[in-house]
Formats: sequence, structure tokens, C-alpha cells
Amino acid sequence: MRFAAFNSGGQAGLAVAGRDGQFHGLLSGSANYPGPLDVLIQKGSDALAAAADVLAKGAAIDLDKVELLPPLSAPGKIICVGLNYVDHSIESGFTPPDYPTIFTRFTSSLLASGAPIIRPKVSTQLDYEGEMVAVIGKKGRHIAEADALGHVIAYSIFNDASVRDYQKKSPQWTIGKNFDSTGAFGPYLVTADELPPGGKGLRIQTRLNGTVVQDASTNDMIFSVAQLISILSEAITLSPGDIIVSGTPAGVGMARKPPLFMKHGDVCEVEIEGIGVLRNTIEDE
Repeated sequence: MRFAAFNSGGQAGLAVAGRDGQFHGLLSGSANYPGPLDVLIQKGSDALAAAADVLAKGAAIDLDKVELLPPLSAPGKIICVGLNYVDHSIESGFTPPDYPTIFTRFTSSLLASGAPIIRPKVSTQLDYEGEMVAVIGKKGRHIAEADALGHVIAYSIFNDASVRDYQKKSPQWTIGKNFDSTGAFGPYLVTADELPPGGKGLRIQTRLNGTVVQDASTNDMIFSVAQLISILSEAITLSPGDIIVSGTPAGVGMARKPPLFMKHGDVCEVEIEGIGVLRNTIEDE
């Protein structure tokens, strides 16, 4: 199942892709509206499947004519993984880690596909990072790696746009990773059964103004989705609606010579095989 959250005429809506690729859905004012994805994921896979059946009977939705929303408006936790591809770790000046590099984002940084990523007035060092998102659908702590993928309900795409000079102001990356409107998320939430286990073997590509700047496979991750879930759950209870932003491959602008940072008017696209294309323009604050 492939879901898209949207806004039309001031009302939130939810749509699902049919077998023909056409989206059908309902607005929140409809009596049959099943609720937002944040709520449905709390209820589990059966609730998602039931919602898809209801939405498929709704009106055709042209996603190019509505305002897309992030698939989840308020994830309980946004857990991000740095340096999770060997080549990116090396280009960033780090030895590939033997334990995941973890940081967090806040919901105030999120924006949807089609919305502008905002380059802040205090910096010109806005960088792109295309990443795959794993969405947690089952609560757990001390989760064995062998059981970890049973806790993933869906996948999506993220552009972890980073303000590099602020990221480097301290040993902690929090500020540089949390400027308002820098965490692009979407356009779809694709249920786990639509993809290879753990989202493995998917091509991930980032394009800036049509030029490929990142091109890799999710097989290249140092820590797989299953490993990340198991390791994180040693310390943190993972809950439905939490998301894990699993890291970016090599090719970021900061590591290029000369550096390639995003500027006003640029268009950045992140495409992951089987999931979709996350597309955003860049606007100055």
C-alpha cells in the first residue's frame, strides 16, 4: 500500500494508490474518513489495510493539484543516523563507525514534498542528504535483530538538509540539523510488504537541478535497518509512529571541491527505488 497525506481547500485528506497507480482518497470532513496516518499506525497493519479499502472507494485525487503533507505530521521520535555509508563517512573525515552515530530532529523542522526547503538567513552552507526512512509500527525494547523487521510498518524518503557551519559549531550536531523547514519528508508512506525486507537493495539517488550528486544502494549501509532497530532498542523504547532516518551515501556538497551548497531557486530531488521521488525547491529565508 502506498499512502499520501494532503491538504485540499483547508481540509486534511488521505489517499491510497490503486492498482492502476491512480490515487483515491477522502477529506477529513467525510463521514468515512479513516483518520490520519499518525493515528492509523498506532492501530497497526490491519487498520492501515482497512483504511486503504475505504480510501480506494473515494474520489480520484490528483496529487499535483493538492498540497502534499508529510506522511506523519508528528512522529513521536525522529531518530537520525549519521555516517552510515562507508564512502560518506570517509568523505566527511571520519573512520567508519563501529557503533551508529545517532542524533535527533524535531517535528518543527519537517516539511512535505513540494514545499520549499528554507535556506536560513544566517548561513549559506545548506547541504542535501538523501535518506531512506523506516517507520516503526510495533512497540518494543531489547528487540533482537532477527525480530527487528517485524517492528517496521512502512518506509519513506527524507532529505536531511543540513546547515553545515552550524552543525560544526559544537561536537553535537543538533542545531545544524534542526533549522525550521529543513527536514523534507515524503511524498509517500509505502508499507513494508511492498519492498524487500529492510528496504535492502534499493537504489537511492539525489539530484540537484537535474544533476546526479548521490547515487548508491541501500545495501551499502554500514548498519542495516534491522541492526539499527536492535541497537537503538537497547536504550530506547521504540513506539508506533517513530521514524528512523537511516543515513546518507557519499556525494554531499560539503565534501566536494569546491563545496556545492544549495541556494535559492535550486531544485533537489531524492529518489528511492520502489518508494518514489521527494522533490523540493530551495528558498532563502
